[in-house]
Amino acid sequence: MTASRDRVRAAVDAAFRDEWGQVVATLIGLTGDWDLAEDCAQDAIAAALATWPRDGVPRRPGAWLTTAARNRATDRLRRDAAGAAKLRQLAVLARDPEEPPSSGEIPDERLRLIFTCCHPALPFPARVALTLRTLAGLSTAEIARAFLTAEPAMAQRLVRAKRKIAEAGIPYRVPPAGLLPRRLAAVLAVLYLIFNRGYDEEGTGRTLTAEAIRLARLLVRLMPEEPEPRGLLALMLLHEARRATRVDDGVLVTLENQDRSRWDRGLIAEGVATLDQALATRRVGPYQVQAAIAACHATAPDAAGTDWPQIAILYGELARLAPSPVVDLNRAVAVAMADGIPAGLALVDELAASGRLDGYHLLPATRADLLRRDGRAAEARTAYEEALRLAPTEAERRYLTGRLEEL
Repeated sequence: MTASRDRVRAAVDAAFRDEWGQVVATLIGLTGDWDLAEDCAQDAIAAALATWPRDGVPRRPGAWLTTAARNRATDRLRRDAAGAAKLRQLAVLARDPEEPPSSGEIPDERLRLIFTCCHPALPFPARVALTLRTLAGLSTAEIARAFLTAEPAMAQRLVRAKRKIAEAGIPYRVPPAGLLPRRLAAVLAVLYLIFNRGYDEEGTGRTLTAEAIRLARLLVRLMPEEPEPRGLLALMLLHEARRATRVDDGVLVTLENQDRSRWDRGLIAEGVATLDQALATRRVGPYQVQAAIAACHATAPDAAGTDWPQIAILYGELARLAPSPVVDLNRAVAVAMADGIPAGLALVDELAASGRLDGYHLLPATRADLLRRDGRAAEARTAYEEALRLAPTEAERRYLTGRLEEL
């Protein structure tokens, strides 16, 4: 039995996207060695590309990859004296993936693995980065971009996290239910970064956003007393509701110019209702505030009817709860729309002078847009050119090129 190269390539790509986290996590549990696990998972992918065209795509690609990776890891450990001891300790993740979870266990394997990776002994950014690398298969460059960090610095952060796990003997297992809240913030951050990665991609990105939303729904059911999972779910739903209008013929469409008649009103209604449930607990967190901002946009009758003063207040609250230069940049836009362009530009210029967003394309892009609205075309052109040099996606580059042509 043979299969076409294109079909095999598509099957391998799908297996990598859907099964990478499970394969790597199983091997980490087997060996306790993060680097070995990733190497053997990559070897399994290479083996699939070599053998599936001849033998056909297996009925369960994920199980095939797990077995191939496990065999590769076992072979390597047998050749290593230290590995012999590891082979005698195969019980860390011994449960068969097909076996249903026991009572009290997290009911979804992918969510179980995210909680497992988000160990509180690691610094928060390292927890999130390591989980994205291990379970979502993101490259070091992609993770660095999400954290607004240089790639070499992120690579070192991942190395230090793995070293600490090895040296401290941190167990690779799901914590008891009573300890889950200690890992919740990191889990929420992982889910939102997975969602954002998919939201920025055309085509296959929908798979990632759908998976992030599915896991957020499970998390709400798993921890119904916690308001922030509902806040994150609401935020995802409200963003996903306008996904179809974000890009037109390969060009990014800004929020004010999107066709609101094409927004998914069902998702908006569910997002608003989910947010209301979270806010009813009177324990407000950053995801609830972000969802409230998204709801202001989603429920406005048109761009002119957007409640910018309220959005500016919400960004101020978000800056208090989760301070970051990106939040400050978004607040500057809201202030510009609520109190006038000069007020917003002053905040943007102050942020630029601080150097906290050096290399971030949305800083010059935002400044360019405000300068354009203020009638300062020459300065706007310079800022758009800087943003164009830094823009990470083709849709954004096309949008910025269009703005330059208009000027």
